[in-house]
Amino acid sequence: MPDARGSSPSPWTVVGEPTIEETNEHMWIVRGHVPRMPLGRYMVVVRMEDGRLLVHNAVALPEADMKRLEDWGEVAYLVVPNGFHRMDAKAFADRYPNAKVVAPVGARPKVEEVVPVDLTYDRFEGDGVVSLRHAAGIDEKEGVMTVTAEDGKTMVFTDLLFNVPHQRGLMGLVIRLMGSTGGPKVTWLFRKVALRDKEALRGFMQQLSGTEGLVRLVPGHGVVIDEAASQTLAAVAERL
Repeated sequence: MPDARGSSPSPWTVVGEPTIEETNEHMWIVRGHVPRMPLGRYMVVVRMEDGRLLVHNAVALPEADMKRLEDWGEVAYLVVPNGFHRMDAKAFADRYPNAKVVAPVGARPKVEEVVPVDLTYDRFEGDGVVSLRHAAGIDEKEGVMTVTAEDGKTMVFTDLLFNVPHQRGLMGLVIRLMGSTGGPKVTWLFRKVALRDKEALRGFMQQLSGTEGLVRLVPGHGVVIDEAASQTLAAVAERL
């Protein structure tokens, strides 16, 4: 049967064993997995001021964990953060047909190959807990989500920021050849594929690094940065 969006339901596929960190009163950070790749990926779930949930970069969880999520609040927004992080977007849209799908302006055509987009980042109003903005210098194909809670501000990135340690083995070699390992960085692959104005992106990231109360950076792949977040982001900008 087609759902409210006029498409057939997508299978609910859990990859590996996702882990959930209930980071603060407004945010869960969920570490998921990428099939056949050791990169990992993050879903961030935000509980907004009115108690509804925003899901950034959806990751399918086991049913017991999905029930926990649904007990926390109604899923109101599904953020598909770029044209590549779409793996579980349709499955979530099928499960939550009343949730609004949000995507960056420049990523909208790619996202809509999988699921219709209701709002772009520039149309998302947010609240005192969560905001979305486009990153400069990359044709609005990606952006940054900021979450404000009692412990400070968290910035959530996608492929714009990696923090993948060096890894051994064949897959580690592949990831190294992609320029994706070796600590916090904008990878050479991202610069080649997405970057249009290096100085604009550098200025944007420098501006972000000056955000008061910044305590945490969630990269698209790798390890969450929860020490010296501002200094780390400034250093990444300087190395662009």
